[in-house]
Amino acid sequence: MTTPLVVAILALAVGTYAFRLVGPVLHGRVEIPVRVRELLSAGAVVLLVALLATGALTETRGFAGWARPLGVLVGGVLAWRRAPFVVVVLGAAGATAVLRAVGVG
Repeated sequence: MTTPLVVAILALAVGTYAFRLVGPVLHGRVEIPVRVRELLSAGAVVLLVALLATGALTETRGFAGWARPLGVLVGGVLAWRRAPFVVVVLGAAGATAVLRAVGVG
């Protein structure tokens, strides 16, 4: 290992530790307004939906085909119906596999 690589790894380790330490240290000292909490919550939902959409709809800079979004839809319905996590994952993967096997791209 070269010296710059070791320095970079150590800097990232210290930064990660400091970032994790800030939460417990500032927990009782910083008051976040209710409106900011609401916006942060909405922002988290928007980011998760965007991640879901790009993962479900795109592959190598193009449309992934209909099998993947339909599989995600099956998984979403199963999750909405409060199925166990394993059932949700296997249901989504199984639906996608069946659709691809019958020729739905």
